[in-house]
Amino acid sequence: MSVLQFTDKGIYCAAGDFYIDPWQPVERAVITHAHSDHARWGNRHYLCHHDSVPLLRLRLGADISVQGLPYGETINYNGVTISLHPAGHIIGSAQVRVQQGNETWVVSGDYKVENDGLSGQFEPVPCQVFITESTFGLPIYNWQPQAIIFSEIREWITENQRAGKNSVLLAYSLGKAQRLLYNLKDAGIRFLAHGAIAIPHEVLLAQGYPLPPVQRITPDTPKADLKDSLIIAPPSAAGTPWMRRFNPYALGICSGWMQVRGHMRRRNADAGFALSDHADWSGLLQSVKATGAEKVFTTHGFSSAFARYLTENGIPATEVKTEFGNEDEESTINETGDAANTETPQQDS
Repeated sequence: MSVLQFTDKGIYCAAGDFYIDPWQPVERAVITHAHSDHARWGNRHYLCHHDSVPLLRLRLGADISVQGLPYGETINYNGVTISLHPAGHIIGSAQVRVQQGNETWVVSGDYKVENDGLSGQFEPVPCQVFITESTFGLPIYNWQPQAIIFSEIREWITENQRAGKNSVLLAYSLGKAQRLLYNLKDAGIRFLAHGAIAIPHEVLLAQGYPLPPVQRITPDTPKADLKDSLIIAPPSAAGTPWMRRFNPYALGICSGWMQVRGHMRRRNADAGFALSDHADWSGLLQSVKATGAEKVFTTHGFSSAFARYLTENGIPATEVKTEFGNEDEESTINETGDAANTETPQQDS
């Protein structure tokens, strides 16, 4: 029997009797990261990287049963050894290494290979079988170095200031927003944020992360505070009455989907920045090869195309259908800045 199996509840280890990122409630869940499509409400017990613990409590409830584990430390479930390893996706994200006897499988979760300075550096983990995401598994998706993208964002903000416009950037509330704040903290601007971003930001500040101060936007926020500021909001805020208070403003979107210009036009944005917290095509190939895996399973995204390419190039690969979310999905956000459904918070791209 395989170390891991694909079931209707998620990726399952029968010998250890646990699931990895299950999409239905189970007894024991090993969680790769705190995004809502991977960390769902209703499991009896959660295991995750210790930096994800406060994020899981924020999103799933303070009373959940959760255990944190440092990178590289092992834990044993019924003779199966589990360890977590850096994924570089968001704060606390991890790959899950599962070893039974002489066989090792690794579940990537979501990952990126460029170090954003905040989420850690992705580390390939040697294994016989690698289960990898393939969100951007097409050759068209190749990211510029993030230093170039952040320089473009700073220039865009300056141009908006000269034109007398406020700058509003749409970015997912957990991961992308913190990456923006961390890498723009020395730009000499004030940061204002939607409540969906300000709330996890406060949690991470309390954990000691080197993030700049953020002013939460409320109905009482003075117009004067918007001047020479960067306003960060989740994508679900676009086109809502909440945005009217920023007129006149320029709208920018930070997402890997902005690599294809048509996406920016369809979203009625003034600017698009191809900044993603997922590996691009070359990053995916680099990571798969670095594991030395003899077999690869591809999940969510362009999984079929990526599996076909790997197989044609000498690495046996199979697409696996999962219930992990699409990158343009978000929960509904109300005007006060709170999630209308706290069990389905924002996801990423």
